[in-house]
Amino acid sequence: MHAIVAESSDRLLWHEVPDVSAGPGEILIKVAAAGVNRADVLQAAGNYPPPPGASEILGMEVAGVISQVGSGVTGWAVGQEVCALLTGGGYAEYVAAPAGQVMPIPAGVVLADTAGIPEVACTVWSNLVLIAHLSGGQLLLLHGGASGIGTHAIQVARALGARVAVTAGSAEKLEQCRDLGAQITINYRDEDFVARIREEADGADVILDIMGAAYLDRNIDALASDGQLIIIGMQGGVKAELNLGKLLGKRARVIGTTLRARPVSGPNSKSAIVEAVTASVWPMIAHGRVRPIIGARMPIQMAADAHQLLVAGKVSGKIVLTV
Repeated sequence: MHAIVAESSDRLLWHEVPDVSAGPGEILIKVAAAGVNRADVLQAAGNYPPPPGASEILGMEVAGVISQVGSGVTGWAVGQEVCALLTGGGYAEYVAAPAGQVMPIPAGVVLADTAGIPEVACTVWSNLVLIAHLSGGQLLLLHGGASGIGTHAIQVARALGARVAVTAGSAEKLEQCRDLGAQITINYRDEDFVARIREEADGADVILDIMGAAYLDRNIDALASDGQLIIIGMQGGVKAELNLGKLLGKRARVIGTTLRARPVSGPNSKSAIVEAVTASVWPMIAHGRVRPIIGARMPIQMAADAHQLLVAGKVSGKIVLTV
């Protein structure tokens, strides 16, 4: 089979690699498309090695057709269209995924576009609902509102009845966020998000943050009493000073989470999250309350160009690589 081999951050080549097969408890998927994530960019640059035992091939989500079912797997059959959350291996013609991380295609979505859903859906649902218990009437602040995570989170939060505030870096991206349901839009280049959130409310009940260190102190300022800051990215650095006085005064929580390193099964596992997403988010998609936002579709041989496009911030929503 063929897969993308990362020789360097800007040399991602479509090469022949050893075939893969479905082991016990796994499903082999003939890949139709793979979703692009910032973690792929970091891994290609040598800054985010895969967990022990995971494939060295890039790619943490795919859509395709089942070509083989491993021993011990029930409920799936060869020929079914599926998508899957992966620990790696998605930038390839075939990938083997644990059965618990495989999902049916949501109703009404084109197969290739589904490749851009598993990672954002599992990240958003696990953090906003399973951890933060976001509910109707609460205010959610999303940094990077036009990103893949942001565009999905806006829609899910609105479907749950929450108010949504977002930050983004251009008028065009903020308009896209408003079209998806965001009620408070903040251009971080010329407006202080802390001041704006305080104007609109007593603070945000939940903040979903991709920036990390650079935004830590200001995020605490923007929280409401009993608020929750959930950090899922470190685009703004890894180290910052935390004012514990502010944190205690607001009875706030700072939570750091990751999806890739979670175990396959058991409590708080990827399989448990996938099951919750399939039960709760897939009906939202089927009923049109949530839709995948695909900013670009590119042949997988153009993976390096796709990574550059993502880093440049020129695409709203997800990029998918078609095979």
